[in-house]
Amino acid sequence: MADTIDVEALIKKLSIPEKIDLLTGLDYWHTRPLPKHGIPSIRLSDGPNGVRGIKFFDGVKAACFPCGTALGATFNTPLLEEAGRKMGEETKLKGAHCLLSPAINMQRAPVGGRGFESIGEDPVLAGLGAAALCRGIESTGVLSTPKHWICNDQEHRRNAVLSIVTERALREIYALPFQLTMRDSDPGAIMTGYNGLNDAYCSENRDILDTLLRKEWGWKGMIMSDWYGTYSTNDAINAGLDLEMPGPSRFRGDLLKFNVATDKVNEHTIDERARPILNFIKKAMALGIPENAPEMTGDTPETAELLRRIGGETLVLLKNENNILPLKKDKKTVVIGPNAKIATYQGGGSAAVPAYYAVTPFDGIRQKLKSPPSYAAGAYTHKLLPLLGNVVKTASGDQGMTMKAYTQPPGAENRVVVDDRILSKSEMLLSDYYNDQIKDPLWYAEFEGSFVAEEDCEFELGLIVCGSAKLFVNDELAGL
Repeated sequence: MADTIDVEALIKKLSIPEKIDLLTGLDYWHTRPLPKHGIPSIRLSDGPNGVRGIKFFDGVKAACFPCGTALGATFNTPLLEEAGRKMGEETKLKGAHCLLSPAINMQRAPVGGRGFESIGEDPVLAGLGAAALCRGIESTGVLSTPKHWICNDQEHRRNAVLSIVTERALREIYALPFQLTMRDSDPGAIMTGYNGLNDAYCSENRDILDTLLRKEWGWKGMIMSDWYGTYSTNDAINAGLDLEMPGPSRFRGDLLKFNVATDKVNEHTIDERARPILNFIKKAMALGIPENAPEMTGDTPETAELLRRIGGETLVLLKNENNILPLKKDKKTVVIGPNAKIATYQGGGSAAVPAYYAVTPFDGIRQKLKSPPSYAAGAYTHKLLPLLGNVVKTASGDQGMTMKAYTQPPGAENRVVVDDRILSKSEMLLSDYYNDQIKDPLWYAEFEGSFVAEEDCEFELGLIVCGSAKLFVNDELAGL
C-alpha cells in the first residue's frame, strides 16, 4: 500500500457506495479501509488523561496523566505542551494515529459526571490549555481531537438532554475554548457531544457544525460523533457530521445509500463529508504506523519523572499554618481516611487507563518517614461497597485475582479452562474481551482471590454484575 493518497483524485474516482463506506467506523476503534484504493484503516484511542489503546478489558499498561482539571490547575502551557508530546508518543506506542483528547467542556455543575476530564471552568484557561496539549500531541505527528462539541456538561440523560443556551453565552463561554484551541493549534478532528443544543442534537445541528464551525471559523478538519452519538441519517449528514463512530454503522451504510439513490441526500453532500475524512487519513498515514499494529508500553524513568513533575505542579497550597508542611520526619504522623490505602488516581470511563504503576498515599508517606505512620480508616463516604481488588491477592501473592474462563457451566464433566490470567482489579468491563476458543455468546468465568482481614470485625460483601453470578466465601455460597 502506498504511503500517501491524493484526496481530490479519490473524490473523483470513488463510487458513491465506496464514499459512504468511509463515513462510518469499521469497529470500535478503527476507520473503514478501502484497500484497492490504497486507503488504510486508521486507529483511534481514548484519552484524555492517557492513551488506553483498543482494549477496555485487561489492556496494555499506559502512562496515566493527571486529569484535565488538574492539568488546568498548573497554569503552565509549556508544561502542558510537554505533556501533549508525551501523549503523542504514547499514542504511537499503542499503534494509534489519533488521540481522542483533550476534553474542554465547561464545568458548570459540581455533579457533572465527566467534569474532571475537562481543563477547567474558565473558557480562556481551558482554551489555552487545550491548545498547548494539542500542539504537543501534533508535534509527534499524532492527530488530536478536542471534544465534546458543545455544551456537553452533564452525564444525566446525556443522550436525551437539551442544553438551552443563549447565543451570547454560547459564544463567550462554551464555544470560546474550542475557538482558542483551533486558533492556536491544528487539531485533526473534533468530536460532537451526546446532548442537544437548543433545538437539535449536536451531531445533527447545522448551526454549530456548518454555520459556526465550517463557515464562520473556517474549520476544514474532520467532525466525528461521540460513540453511539449519531441519531439520524439525513439530518446528521446534511448538517455536517463526517464520521459516525463506532462501526458497524447504525444510520449510514445501506440506509444512506438508499437515501442518496432516492435524492433525500445529494451526491455533493457525500463528497463534502468524505473529503475531511480522506484528509484526516492522509495526515495519519504520514506517521507510518501499519494497520493493526501491536500495542506496546513506554514505562521509562523519563516518563515517570514527567508525570510526577506535572502532578506536583497541579497542586496549590492555599495555607500552611504553623509550617505543618513539609512533614517532620522525626515527628509522629497519623494518616486518616479510607482512600489513604487505595491508589485512587483517576476517574472512570473514557479517561480510565491501566497505569504503569500506582503508589497509595499511605505508602508514599511511609517511604518518606523514619518510622511508619499510624493509620485510621476514619469515616467512609462511599456510595457502594469499596472494591476488593486493592486488598485481595492471588495464590502467588500478587495483588489482584485470577480469572479462569470456560465454555462449559460449573459442574460439567471434563471442564476445560480456555483462559487463565491474573487481573489487578476486581471491577472490569468484559465487552471487548475476546477468546478465539469461545464461539458461543454464553460462556463462564471464575474469579478467585485471597483476603486476609487486618482486624477482627464483621465484613459486608456484595456483587454487581450485568448478567448472573454467585459469590462464594471459603467455598460456601454467600447469603445462605
